[in-house]
Amino acid sequence: IRASGTLLIIQVTDLEEANRAVDVGADVIVAQGTESGGHGARKGRSTLPFVPVVVDLAAPVPVLAAGGIADGRGVAAALALGAAGALVGTRFHATAEALVAPSTAKAIVEGQGEDTERNRVLDIARGSRWPSKYTARTLGHPYLDQWRGREAELAADPRARQDYQREVAQGNIPALPMWAGEAIDLITDLPSAADLVATLAAQAEDALDRAGGR
Repeated sequence: IRASGTLLIIQVTDLEEANRAVDVGADVIVAQGTESGGHGARKGRSTLPFVPVVVDLAAPVPVLAAGGIADGRGVAAALALGAAGALVGTRFHATAEALVAPSTAKAIVEGQGEDTERNRVLDIARGSRWPSKYTARTLGHPYLDQWRGREAELAADPRARQDYQREVAQGNIPALPMWAGEAIDLITDLPSAADLVATLAAQAEDALDRAGGR
């Protein structure tokens, strides 16, 4: 990637990965906390304590904070931790342009942080090749309820995985997990992406002004 002249952005979930990202010459490093939606470390670190450690380790490489950031206050917090900015995921799933099913956007707007959990069940059922050290934070799913805590049993049962595919084909269960981070409590509408960027910037500026004033 570097040889092609392309900027290299690497997301890391622990200090070993952060060191490797520095060693291979990442142009930007994303420090991902376990609050994030989608795939992340099974035994990772929370965003608040993890980001400044990576910032110190990676300097002068810019670091972005990821995980649990859904409004401008979170962006301001990322900047206060020394990050150059924030990588915001779930919040942008709930925008007018997002290429997600309407049911997914609706679930994110209506969901709460405690509705999310990290698991490997849906990766195993779908035949996804994510390594076992990376779980995925999702909203609820019928297969998750059925197999929670029984990952090894599911992995050893090809018939169960075939049942999953059949249920998907018949439209009885969602085809894809609903990736969502813990900050979905802060997501209450479906703005355009452009309006969201402006709102995040204004909120971050206000939060930093208030912090500086105190």
